[in-house]
Amino acid sequence: MNTKREGTAKGNRSTRKAGNEPSNLELPKPLIRVLIADDHGVVREGLVSMIQRNRADMSVVGEASNGREAVELWKQHRPDVTLLDLRMPELDGVQVIKEIRATDKNAGIIVLTTFDGDEDIYRAIQAGAKGYLLKDVTREALMDSIRRVHVGETSVPLNLVTKLADRISGETLSERELEVLRLMAKGKSNKEIASALFISEGTVKSHGKSIFAKMNVNSRTEAVSEATRRGFLRL
Repeated sequence: MNTKREGTAKGNRSTRKAGNEPSNLELPKPLIRVLIADDHGVVREGLVSMIQRNRADMSVVGEASNGREAVELWKQHRPDVTLLDLRMPELDGVQVIKEIRATDKNAGIIVLTTFDGDEDIYRAIQAGAKGYLLKDVTREALMDSIRRVHVGETSVPLNLVTKLADRISGETLSERELEVLRLMAKGKSNKEIASALFISEGTVKSHGKSIFAKMNVNSRTEAVSEATRRGFLRL
């Protein structure tokens, strides 16, 4: 009887051990699904190649060559992270961000661009971008940014954060001043600007002085150049 009880006890211990053993098999983590939107084919190919070399935790689910296509592909695939150029045909990056966020306010979007003007950064972040990177970013930094945005963090390099802070704290141009500046950039005279905007020449001159003061410039040429650099104008 002792032998039987011992055998039964051993069997129970064996059963308990087998039932309590932790499994060494771990389910693979789902891939981070990335949508790429850029109107330059070479850039898209480079980004796809970069992500494919990092296929351990990412995959490309779509490629868009213009802003409208970016919105449609986003709705189709619902990617975890979208890499978005700022300036594209049909819809620019900011418009794309707004349309996507109208569907999902938590959409993970990283602007990847060559433009580092403070107004460009401000408009993208204000629209809802979670990240803002320049195209000379290193592969490691880009991959890290994708992973961070995927888990709900933001990713903006310190130097661009500084520009954003300057834009928020500094003086900005009014909508009317921007209208005057755009016409200045087209070479319009004060009289022509006044006629186009249905205001007096004196008002145009007043707006011009305000523009020069806010942008710390002394001429139309300097104003247009500085406005283009900062992202107020797109020539």
